[in-house]
Amino acid sequence: MTPASRVLDTPPAYPDVMPAAMAKKLALHTDAWDLAVDLAAEVETLVVIDTRSPSHYAAGHIPGAISLPHVDMTAERLAKLATDRVYVCYCDGIGCNGSTRGAFKLASAGFRVKELLGGLDFWRRDGHPVATGIDPGSLRPDEIANCGCGATT
Repeated sequence: MTPASRVLDTPPAYPDVMPAAMAKKLALHTDAWDLAVDLAAEVETLVVIDTRSPSHYAAGHIPGAISLPHVDMTAERLAKLATDRVYVCYCDGIGCNGSTRGAFKLASAGFRVKELLGGLDFWRRDGHPVATGIDPGSLRPDEIANCGCGATT
């Protein structure tokens, strides 16, 4: 007798609906590897936003990220952002909803936005460097850690 499966208690989606479901997830989120590759390549259409407090930002942030705490995302502040960019929001990690709140506020104001999966925690776990201080800094291609999920650099 085959034991019952917890995984299959809920049947998987049929192949004809799976691509659309996965595309929707990819439209909403990005991961540390893809973001690191784009930051090192200096993709100008992306702006990374650290949605935590300025003190947390100064203690350690993703190189190239700007500090814009979600609690400070007022209509006046958001009006100063470029409308032709895609914003990537992050916070500490999965135990923090600052990036979700920031992404919500940006999207509600009409901006295109994605949320970084796992935030700064997953960024660090993947071995990517962290900048400190109030300067955004930058990421060089030779600083990208190979997490195993993307192509090697």
